[in-house]
Amino acid sequence: MTKEIHTAGGPIRPEDLGRTLVHEHVFVLGEEYRNNYQTDWDEEQKVREAVRELSELKSLGIDTILDPTVLGLGRYVPRIQRIAEQIDLNIVVATGLYTFNDVPHQFHYQGPGLMFDRPELLTELFVKDITSGIADTGVRAAFLKCAIDEPGLTPGVERAMRAVAQASVATGAPITVHTHAATQTGLVAQAVLEKEGVDLSKVIVGHSGDSDDLDYLTRLAERGSLLGMDRFGLDPFLPFAKRVDVIVELVRRGFVENIVISHDASCFIDFCDPTAKREMLPNWNYRHISEDVIPALLERGLSEHDINTILVTNPRRYLAG
Repeated sequence: MTKEIHTAGGPIRPEDLGRTLVHEHVFVLGEEYRNNYQTDWDEEQKVREAVRELSELKSLGIDTILDPTVLGLGRYVPRIQRIAEQIDLNIVVATGLYTFNDVPHQFHYQGPGLMFDRPELLTELFVKDITSGIADTGVRAAFLKCAIDEPGLTPGVERAMRAVAQASVATGAPITVHTHAATQTGLVAQAVLEKEGVDLSKVIVGHSGDSDDLDYLTRLAERGSLLGMDRFGLDPFLPFAKRVDVIVELVRRGFVENIVISHDASCFIDFCDPTAKREMLPNWNYRHISEDVIPALLERGLSEHDINTILVTNPRRYLAG
């Protein structure tokens, strides 16, 4: 087993991960947009709010979050470091690229067979983040992130996914993939990653919990991947009761070791107005799993051992091997 897990606050032992939510953002915040258009941004206030919300999460029995905020979602590690210094919760950060279509323009002309023909720059950057650290922060990424949504395997998505896969093979770091459950893009991701040599047991198929198609979910799990039941609170994608039903049935079918849970929540996200978010999605917050989901799963027959497997054993195996 890996001797240490890198977090925003420094390395920890795998056994110190504790109860872990595998897909939570702290900030989803386009810095270029913020600097040009969010003139009312108050950095100190936002940091204080994040410290308060994450401290509350710790008080509810969660010890660690994995933050898959990467290039394309506004990763800014110095802010995360400031927050990590003020809380007892572990924040594990990621590297990778989030896109549904094209790679950013910085990479359009650089790469194998392109105008500036060179080895894949994306892979090099991801490996550096994992092995040396992100920028000059000293914080090392512990996992990788890519995405494949409704547009499917576009050239940009495929390039990013293969670069993530190559970095995973080179470093041993696991992968989380944002997928679109309605079009079953998790199967496409598994195929691409496997062709690049990735061990599918080191892959979380993110947003699998948006689907109640048990045949689809079973196919993913049977290939060894973890199912990210990770959007509790985003009821428009799938209501709470159905999300619970799916987990209960997957456990009944013997897949408890393939389940991880989370909210995909954040302290701040610039995808929507904060007031509208609270009104339309009242359960989309860090508290929902501790306060509502775990009690519902226990009431439906899951054991404390099942909950421990989902929240402790599976994330630890994912990160530590």
